[in-house]
Amino acid sequence: MIYFTSDLHLGHKGIITMQNRPFVNVEEMNRTIINNYNSCVNKDDTVYILGDISHHMTVEAVNEIITLLKGKKYLIKGNHDKKYDERLFEEICDFKEIAVNGTNLALMHYPMLSWPKIRRGGIQLHGHIHGDENYNIQNREQGIKRYDVGVDANQFVPISIKQIQIFFCI
Repeated sequence: MIYFTSDLHLGHKGIITMQNRPFVNVEEMNRTIINNYNSCVNKDDTVYILGDISHHMTVEAVNEIITLLKGKKYLIKGNHDKKYDERLFEEICDFKEIAVNGTNLALMHYPMLSWPKIRRGGIQLHGHIHGDENYNIQNREQGIKRYDVGVDANQFVPISIKQIQIFFCI
């Protein structure tokens, strides 16, 4: 299975109040996000992390957490990402295009107004804005195939390619 996620912001105390995340403290948030991730991702799954794994953590501490996350991980860098151990990822890049079962996807941390294959049904997946599910619904209602895969918009779990295809009726 292929999954997507973004904006975990592990270690970022301020994100709890800034985004009204339902956690008492950073430890609870980190534990919940890691457990949610590992509850749906298996070791042979592929996960595209569209940036901002952490904030206000040392690279060593984040690398340790990354080793706990299941799956083959690809990092599309966000504005808070540091120089993580590259061996923990299949690839680290700023932008990536993939096709899955005939669905063309443009992956970037930031939302874009236009992306490759937009006129042929291509979907842009992103994070950064910490939207909620209404953002994704409004995009779909307006015919915009752009989806925020961030944890804030997806109940703090990664979203699968199947869920995205169902969401866009593909």
